[in-house]
Amino acid sequence: MNNRHRTLSPQSIPFAKGHGAHNDFIVLPDPAGRLDLTPADIAHLCDRRRGIGADGLLRAVRCTAVPEAASMANEADWFMDYYNADGSQGTMCGNGIRVLARYLTDRGLCPTGTTKIATRAGTRAVHVPPGKSHNDTIAVDMGSPYLPGTPGVTVLAAGRHWQAVHVDMGNPHAVAFLDDLSLAGPLRVPPKAIPHSAYPEGVTVEFALRVSHQHLSLRIHERGVGETYACGTGACAAVAALRHLDRHTDARTYIVDVPGGRLGVTVHQDGTMTLEGPALIVAHGTVGAAGESANGLPSL
Repeated sequence: MNNRHRTLSPQSIPFAKGHGAHNDFIVLPDPAGRLDLTPADIAHLCDRRRGIGADGLLRAVRCTAVPEAASMANEADWFMDYYNADGSQGTMCGNGIRVLARYLTDRGLCPTGTTKIATRAGTRAVHVPPGKSHNDTIAVDMGSPYLPGTPGVTVLAAGRHWQAVHVDMGNPHAVAFLDDLSLAGPLRVPPKAIPHSAYPEGVTVEFALRVSHQHLSLRIHERGVGETYACGTGACAAVAALRHLDRHTDARTYIVDVPGGRLGVTVHQDGTMTLEGPALIVAHGTVGAAGESANGLPSL
């Protein structure tokens, strides 16, 4: 570690807490890229009893301050350094990037309207409506889904198994269609997806119920997190799987109901997707390394 980096210390560090359809995140502003967080630090912060509690952590860093984002600095000012609740590194997060955009615009660090944010899956255009209303939804360009066509993908949960569709949205998904979402069981342990060779780094599983040709209901077990109230890339993956099975290629807008609310997915004529839904910042505080944080929250 060089001298410009620091870990969490008794000196308090600011954070924000936000959610997109109740998929919640800790936002750590770190424009100069000075924080050096270990996976254990991140897991502790995301722990719902010992830490702040969240499905994931978003470190907001200037692209110029982090080597892996430097090549995107000509397109985007900010990089979403995203981690799952278990401390593992994430690639793309559709709800997280909308929460980050809400945070950046609320703090005056990014203009409203359409701007680009860098991720490990590339830059993504995010649109935050002008004005101060937090009832407005935020939209993000999610790129195009990739369906590898892996044969024989199967999801196993609650003593049952279902055929699934392998979808890559910058992170891996297995989408299984059920007649009743309760058949997936309590999802206290990760469902299995086979063959393992299709998902060597783990997988997010979507259990999908077809409501209509353009309306889905989901339960999601996110890798590195557990069952979540929502998953933006998962909503897009489920729509991609539905279109694959229905052989749809035209532009359409889909409703995706998740336990935390409702998301919209628009598929454009070129195959790219736009994800739209709520994104709110619900708290600000500071956290330190030992004892209690400045606002009374348990801390590292």
